[in-house]
Amino acid sequence: MLLLRIPITNDNSTHFPLFPHTTLMRKRIALLPGDGIGPEVMAEAVKVLDAVAKKFKHSFTYEEAPVGGAAFDVCGEHLPQSTLDVCRRSDAVLYGSVGGPVNAQDQLKWKDAEKHAILGIRKALNLSINVRPAVVYNSLAHLSPLKDRIIEKGVDILIIRELLGDVYFGERGTKGKRAWDVMDYTEDQIAPVIEFACQAARKRRKNVTVVDKANVLDTSRLWRKVAGDISPRFSDVAVEFLYVDNACMQLVTHPSRFDVIATSNLFGDIVSDVAATLPGSLGLMPSASLGNKVHLFEPIGGSAPDIAGRGVANPVAQILSAGLMLRHSFGMESEAVAIESAVKQAIEQGARTGDIALKGEAVLGTKEMGDRIALLIDR
Repeated sequence: MLLLRIPITNDNSTHFPLFPHTTLMRKRIALLPGDGIGPEVMAEAVKVLDAVAKKFKHSFTYEEAPVGGAAFDVCGEHLPQSTLDVCRRSDAVLYGSVGGPVNAQDQLKWKDAEKHAILGIRKALNLSINVRPAVVYNSLAHLSPLKDRIIEKGVDILIIRELLGDVYFGERGTKGKRAWDVMDYTEDQIAPVIEFACQAARKRRKNVTVVDKANVLDTSRLWRKVAGDISPRFSDVAVEFLYVDNACMQLVTHPSRFDVIATSNLFGDIVSDVAATLPGSLGLMPSASLGNKVHLFEPIGGSAPDIAGRGVANPVAQILSAGLMLRHSFGMESEAVAIESAVKQAIEQGARTGDIALKGEAVLGTKEMGDRIALLIDR
């Protein structure tokens, strides 16, 4: 492994690879470990990537840069220009987590750290589509808050969320006792999400559910129009529509009905967080944010400052995020499947970190879990 540590200073046609590669590849990966458990779980993801590179005869080099509180400590801002420069000259970005203790004395360091870091990167790299899988492993089904009769039907959902529109990026303001956040969309923002969802569904169970609130919102009616215009090009994919409140209800009463969900930024935030509860631990949940050129991959569980530095964090979400990077940035489908299979096999063989262990089960630390998965890659 070649690791370059970058010192901090103060100074559009969308393409999402879904194709297999055929030759040895050399790729440069930006590592942004961030805060809390970020550096610990990032080290295990790199370990697994190195095992993949060895097995499949690729070459990965890594360039590390700080973000969040780690960057604030050096230069007083959460997303330095030098970190963005590292991201832009890389082939992909593997992101850890940002944030500090809620009751931290240094409030300036942590105030809006996550918002400044991740929203800033999304905007700078034009990361317009978020991909978030929600899979319940059979051997961990007991961890799900849902009843056995619901989970036993299987849960394997892929949520596709638009990332750069909606109320998060629309006009906003406050005046006296009034405040407003404008939900705004164009057809050009919606179309790539629907197209990506249909392409993904073709490789899965061939069903897309568009989640909206078209009985109330004009923006949701625009989503339905765009989906209606695009879906005929994917005649082998069934496209249906659900209101967001109904979708959330069915995610917890009948999650196996869903294959691919396509939705807007606000509703995607809500729906993906509901789906994140299904596997029973955020330590199992990866995600991908895709843009024009450089994509970003991150676990969704956060920095967990209460366990940072103790070597007990679950690295699986960070490792699975690396797998998504191989698939979506590099077109390395076999290599991505190798990571996903190694994770599944490790769990089936009883590998457990504290968050997914039952009372009396042997518990592995962060490093030991990474070792187990990397070893299964090597076999």
